[in-house]
Amino acid sequence: MPAGKHLYSILEIPFCRRIGGRKDDFLNEVKTFHDFHGNKVRLVLSGTPFFDHLKHVWVICRFHKQWLLTRHLHRGLEFPGGKVEKDETADQAARREVNEETGAHIGRLVPIGQYQVEGRFESIIKAIYFAEIDRVDLKHDYLETDGPRFISRLPENIRGDKSYSFIMKDDVLVYALREIQFRLPVRQ
Repeated sequence: MPAGKHLYSILEIPFCRRIGGRKDDFLNEVKTFHDFHGNKVRLVLSGTPFFDHLKHVWVICRFHKQWLLTRHLHRGLEFPGGKVEKDETADQAARREVNEETGAHIGRLVPIGQYQVEGRFESIIKAIYFAEIDRVDLKHDYLETDGPRFISRLPENIRGDKSYSFIMKDDVLVYALREIQFRLPVRQ
């Protein structure tokens, strides 16, 4: 593999350009900011658990050089995710949620980080994963979504695009995509 090559070029993720820095600036440092709705967010990018009680997962998916999203019936386009069920690990929940919402089967699942959203009424803690998808099967029911949506390039002005969910419009996505770019090598 040529030096400096990464799986996902920053050119594929144009709205990430505004965040500078080196890889070392991102790892294990807690970032605090506000989400699309003004809630306080604490984010750490690392494979090591930061929060003890991960109750939700969010999975950034790639399938054949495309982003794999789903269209939530009420929120719009977003990467798959959801709640960790009783007696289920976060890894198991990530695989289940991706399959339920898109019909996809994960080949490689990589923990990217965790984040906490402090809402007015509750605090939500999510594990962030990156998944390389092996295959996508058609299903009759995708539960609360319209099934898989394949996108070759995420829009530069995703925050202003009403077709995307609020989940896609804060710095969690920007930092997670940047971490994926730094951490994962090119696959031949």
